[in-house]
Amino acid sequence: MTAATHSTLFPQVPESADAVLDGLDPEQREVALALAGPVCVLAGAGTGKTRAITHRIAYGVRAGILQPTTVLAVTFTNRAAGEMRGRLRQLGATGVQARTFHSAALRQLQYFWPKAVGGALPRLVERKVQLVAEAAARCGVRLDRNELRDTTSEIEWAKVTQTVPADYPAAVAKTQRDAPRDPAELSQIYAMYEQLKRDRSVIDFEDVLLLTVGILQDRHDIAEHVRTQYQHFVVDEYQDVSPLQQRLLDLWLGDRDNLCVVGDASQTIYSFTGATPDHLLNFRTRHPNATVVKLVRDYRSTPQVVHLANGLLSQASGRAAEHRLELVSQREKGPEPSYTEYADEPAEAEGTARRIRDLIAAGVPAGEIAVLYRVNSQSEVYEQALADAGVPYQLRGAERFFDRAEVREAGVALRGAARAGGNDSLLDGAEGLPSEVRAVLSTKGWTSKPPNGSGAVRDRWESLAALVRLAEDFEQAKPGATLSDLVAELDERAAAQHAPTVQGVTLASLHSAKGLEWDAAFLVGLTEGMMPIAYAKTDEQVEEERRLLYVGVTRARFHLSLSWALSRSPGGRGGRRPTRFLNGLRPGSAAFGTRGGAGGGGGIDRGSATGTGSGGSGAAARPRRRGPVLCRVCGKTLTEAGEMKLMRCEDCPSDMDEGLYERLRQWRADRAKEIGQPAYCVFTDKTLMAIAERVPDTEGELVVIAGVGNRKLTRFGADVLDICAGRTLEPEPGAGDDDV
Repeated sequence: MTAATHSTLFPQVPESADAVLDGLDPEQREVALALAGPVCVLAGAGTGKTRAITHRIAYGVRAGILQPTTVLAVTFTNRAAGEMRGRLRQLGATGVQARTFHSAALRQLQYFWPKAVGGALPRLVERKVQLVAEAAARCGVRLDRNELRDTTSEIEWAKVTQTVPADYPAAVAKTQRDAPRDPAELSQIYAMYEQLKRDRSVIDFEDVLLLTVGILQDRHDIAEHVRTQYQHFVVDEYQDVSPLQQRLLDLWLGDRDNLCVVGDASQTIYSFTGATPDHLLNFRTRHPNATVVKLVRDYRSTPQVVHLANGLLSQASGRAAEHRLELVSQREKGPEPSYTEYADEPAEAEGTARRIRDLIAAGVPAGEIAVLYRVNSQSEVYEQALADAGVPYQLRGAERFFDRAEVREAGVALRGAARAGGNDSLLDGAEGLPSEVRAVLSTKGWTSKPPNGSGAVRDRWESLAALVRLAEDFEQAKPGATLSDLVAELDERAAAQHAPTVQGVTLASLHSAKGLEWDAAFLVGLTEGMMPIAYAKTDEQVEEERRLLYVGVTRARFHLSLSWALSRSPGGRGGRRPTRFLNGLRPGSAAFGTRGGAGGGGGIDRGSATGTGSGGSGAAARPRRRGPVLCRVCGKTLTEAGEMKLMRCEDCPSDMDEGLYERLRQWRADRAKEIGQPAYCVFTDKTLMAIAERVPDTEGELVVIAGVGNRKLTRFGADVLDICAGRTLEPEPGAGDDDV
């Protein structure tokens, strides 16, 4: 039995219905044979779900149980629908409709509109951003291009969640959604946008679903016509269904139950677009007699990759985690995942490029290698490193860094400022190259603090912030460099990155990598603040970030590399921490309070430029012991009380989170004032430094830090752990009475 990833381009059509079942494993075969009633297929990553459902449809058609024209298979992308149609043709099941939700709804809307409403279907708006811009202008709001994209996305979210303009602010508050603008303002723009569409008799993409739902609800004769046409439904990626899509599916079905859904709650990573796994998780409740089949045989990844993927989910929480699937690899053993720590981001990019070059030299095609990151702005340093290493690459789901509109605009502005020199008023008061760049880019949307949200405005800011960081690094490397020097450097970098886009290493965000796979995957930038992303505030948002990392891990067939950098730029303070999601999984991290040993195996490779030892964080949570205390950086025996408290020599590099240290100092000052005692009676400076270096997650990790102890743990522990976790402290009763 096999469900191999690679197959020939033109396989032979099976000779009979029974031949369609050849090669299916027992669970896939059970799916193929379950042709009546509701069926729920819980399919883990790499388990051959598309193979199972296409063979199910093909077997039903070839056996005469299903009429091909009565089957509607729906999925979420044109690529996935096209792949499904191709597989069905190869299996001899022609005539089956395989479409996206929108495509299927649009066909029905075009057919039934004259009968249901009269006349021709209103024109479909191809680019709704122009209409959104006009709506905003009529509301007295001026939006730039990226704000338009974010506002448009927010309107789309509201519509697929069936939220009307008046209810939008309440929906944002209820879902704790991080809106890109004031919800009341967005509500007004949304309402005006809908009014403009009505005035001009046009509809948008989401209206296609809404209007189809409306017609099927109001016209029972039309609903019956559709139900006569389509009698069997298959829904792929069911964890990504929105409330509006589920409503349409219910109307298609009517009171029937010939429905097969396929999905994996652990791969829900698009909740920001309105997707929810609730429909998948509630399927058995809605259909008590449903056949439920679990696909857990992983044909994609080696046991080592699967072991790590299972370990990630074993530490998850929430409802989706309760339904996680434990994958079982069906492949031969492969190399252990590698964990690499680098001193800084350029070193991480260069090290990754070297490893990729070595893999290509060893025979791995460049097209079978991917570098995956959390946000698109991370691509630039990897584009540069791969170009420098002579490795071809291609970007997926994003423009090349120097082709991005905001980067081109920034280049024009910088070039103009460089030509003007001292005559440009923008540069008045700016001292040094980075200061000049900040001044110029502030006119293009750069601010010292990132914007709220995670959409286009944030992406634009990230691109401009990357240019600011580049200027800082450039001046550090070349003291006295001018703005003209930087512009020349940018031109050279842009020219050097015109690498071939055919058979190149794929650079992609983790979101855009969903549904794809490679022989080798490099997951980079895995630090706190990036994974999980800084604006993931709620438990649900953090758990979605964990699932996103799980999706990234399961893209690898054979080689898997995970890496992080301790600082942004060379010579920076190495205060960053690797993502919490790897605690207990990567070697040396089991003492962080996670389920030790969940991941097992694996080696850790310190990047060549790193200055930290392998004992770093693991020693931080170790219980106190008698005997000599050793520096966790250099291994030297410690004798001074202050050094023993820090568990390192005074001269050894500190990995302290300075921001956390300052927050702890402020909290200590407030608490000392409240209790009327000196600050050192709360905690000494050395104890606060130790806390900021180790960043404890649990009481067990906090109490073992010298200077804490059980008494102070009871009195101050909850506050300290909240501060370490980035949570906002609740004010003490009566606090702030004297504020003005």
